[in-house]
Amino acid sequence: MHPDEDKESTVQPSHHRHLTPARAQQIERDFTYHAPKGDQAERYGKLRDKAKEFALLIAELTPYSTEQVEALTLLNLSTMSANAAIARNE
Repeated sequence: MHPDEDKESTVQPSHHRHLTPARAQQIERDFTYHAPKGDQAERYGKLRDKAKEFALLIAELTPYSTEQVEALTLLNLSTMSANAAIARNE
């Protein structure tokens, strides 16, 4: 090693360099299309409808602001996550 080199910057712990089988499986699951089956599409719709209803309420009752935008963004994210929970785990 050159005297000017930082020991910590040249050596990475192995857990940062290698993909574990469990992590690879999770990535595969998370980035694979899951076609709706059974009543899933109907449940996705119910979740979206209720989230849309709440989003309209937020927009109606709160002033346009950073906080309102954040609330709507988080609601959108939670709706997508709820639908992903169905798609990925059933």
